[in-house]
Amino acid sequence: MIISRRTILQGAASAALVSGFGARAQSAEFTYKYANNLPAAHPMNLRAKEAADRIKQETGGRVEIQIFPNNQLGSDTDMLSQVRSGGVEFFTLSPLILSTLVPNASLSGIGFAFPNYDAVWKAMDGELGAYVRGQISKANLVVMDKIWDNGFRQITSSNKPIQTPEDLKGFKIRVPVSPLWTSMFSAFGSSPASINFAEVYTALQTKVVDGQENPLAIISTAKLFEVQKFCSMTNHMWDGFWFLANRRSWERLPENLRTVVAKHLNEAAVSERADVAKLNAGLKDELVSKGMAFNEPEAGPFREALRKAGFYAEWKKKYGDEAWAILEKSVGSTLS
Repeated sequence: MIISRRTILQGAASAALVSGFGARAQSAEFTYKYANNLPAAHPMNLRAKEAADRIKQETGGRVEIQIFPNNQLGSDTDMLSQVRSGGVEFFTLSPLILSTLVPNASLSGIGFAFPNYDAVWKAMDGELGAYVRGQISKANLVVMDKIWDNGFRQITSSNKPIQTPEDLKGFKIRVPVSPLWTSMFSAFGSSPASINFAEVYTALQTKVVDGQENPLAIISTAKLFEVQKFCSMTNHMWDGFWFLANRRSWERLPENLRTVVAKHLNEAAVSERADVAKLNAGLKDELVSKGMAFNEPEAGPFREALRKAGFYAEWKKKYGDEAWAILEKSVGSTLS
């Protein structure tokens, strides 16, 4: 499968393809629902459907997965509740949001922890990922071995590029409703405002805030280039999606079927990672053509500013020494 911007824009066709997946499920021995918050044409849903097709084929039709993209079954909070209760069998969620249930799940989202994707995958496929999966398992959820990609987050602005930590002082920036985001930008001396994403474009247009932060794919699809001039490639935070399963539903599957399902879901996650990286690389050129100016700040001064402000010490205390030691070992640097 080749993932391109054209593929991503074919939303309606993909939505019909993905949402209609459950129509043939009557004859399956195990019919499971998979819910998520991304558009049907996002690489995650395209790769999930590819995995579901392969699972159906390899299990001889015994396992069929219905895919419900784009918050069809409710908000992230709703769907997390459903996967816990068994209302849905599978669900993908950002570790930063999962931290409302599993506090240390957000460990991978610490600001400026990862210098690049190589460091991300080494950590998340290694000891750090294993630690977080262990924490998730304690919440009575099953989690697949491979985390899916959302991307590194970048800062956009209407009035200036963000080149140094000093540029963030007094900067009015929209952040998601999450303590980790608010804490980080407060440490820079910014004025973070928690605003629902549906209201971000208007907030930028009316200058309620001067900027926001998101992966390039969201900056593009939400047309934020219309109300933002500058995009600073800060890579200040990486985010992904854990593939979660209801434990009772998972254990109802015979062991040989669990092996098949896990294999294809994990393989799909690795393929989706490459898709997202390629997509984001192409989007930079597209956003330049839309009038955005890009700059690439050095991460070191930002990390040092957070250290001096006590951000890392605060979160080390919240996560605990064991978790923090695993994080520092995984990213190969001392943060606190």
